[in-house]
Amino acid sequence: MSDEEQQQGETAFTLMGGESAIHALVERFYDLMDLEPGYAELRAAHGPDLASAREKLNWFLCGWMGGPQHYVERFGHPRLRARHMPFKIGILERDQWLACMNQAMGEVAVHEGLRARLQESFFQTADWMRNV
Repeated sequence: MSDEEQQQGETAFTLMGGESAIHALVERFYDLMDLEPGYAELRAAHGPDLASAREKLNWFLCGWMGGPQHYVERFGHPRLRARHMPFKIGILERDQWLACMNQAMGEVAVHEGLRARLQESFFQTADWMRNV
């Protein structure tokens, strides 16, 4: 059975390895944003403290990938575009977010098939979030 056949019917949450794996991805994502000069504009948009952003992205990704709906239970529907309207999100910010997430996925060893699937979904969402 191929990887694709094995993955049919399984959620990204399960394929990632559950909450602990998503938490590791989110932690690495924000660590990279803090460390890498190539993500400076993205980092600047987040303000001085990343604790809330880390928590919210972790909760959101758990539910978005098919796991527990932690974000929705706390805040209701994500309304991603509306919640991000106060922030300048152009092509530069979109591309830095995508590059940072891709680097984080690589560093926490997200399986290549899942990583490609997530990259496509992340691109569609990030591109839709642009407001400048």
